[in-house]
Amino acid sequence: MTGESVDEAAVDAVLTASRTMVAVATRSLGAAAEETTIAQYRALVVLASRGPQRMVDLAAALGVTPSTAGRLCDRLVRKRLIRRQRARADRREVLVSITAPGRQVVDQATQRRRALIAGILSRLPAGQQSAVAAALSAFAAAAGEVPDDQWPALAEAPALAAGSVDGAAGTVKQEPAAARARA
Repeated sequence: MTGESVDEAAVDAVLTASRTMVAVATRSLGAAAEETTIAQYRALVVLASRGPQRMVDLAAALGVTPSTAGRLCDRLVRKRLIRRQRARADRREVLVSITAPGRQVVDQATQRRRALIAGILSRLPAGQQSAVAAALSAFAAAAGEVPDDQWPALAEAPALAAGSVDGAAGTVKQEPAAARARA
């Protein structure tokens, strides 16, 4: 915090807008919503936007305890939306990363979300659209959100070993390296 007071009207406006954004986020999941919770989707977005994470770092990014993040990741591993991999530098450390199917869930939801947001913004004059964009960009930056154009490509995982750790069994499986160019 910069030491400045907080404008309560701004808090109220963002709170009201956040309800709309939650509704848009929920609707954007489409068919994936039947199998993916909002919390699981947020974990996928963190992994897609920030690259492979240690469990403690993922938990911090999600604002949950490491054990909660671990249970969430167990479910995502079973759905094959993320994988666990041993770190090359320290084989005792396990990192989690998004898989191609997990990235597809994020990309499809993002496409639907873009369309829903565009529909809402189209109801505003161009000047207000620019003001909303500037305000929300500043808000997202203050929250530490990574802009879409700065997300790592799916294949970027330099600190990871070639094998992945299978969910509850803890066995290592060999998987081919996934290559994905940013669209």
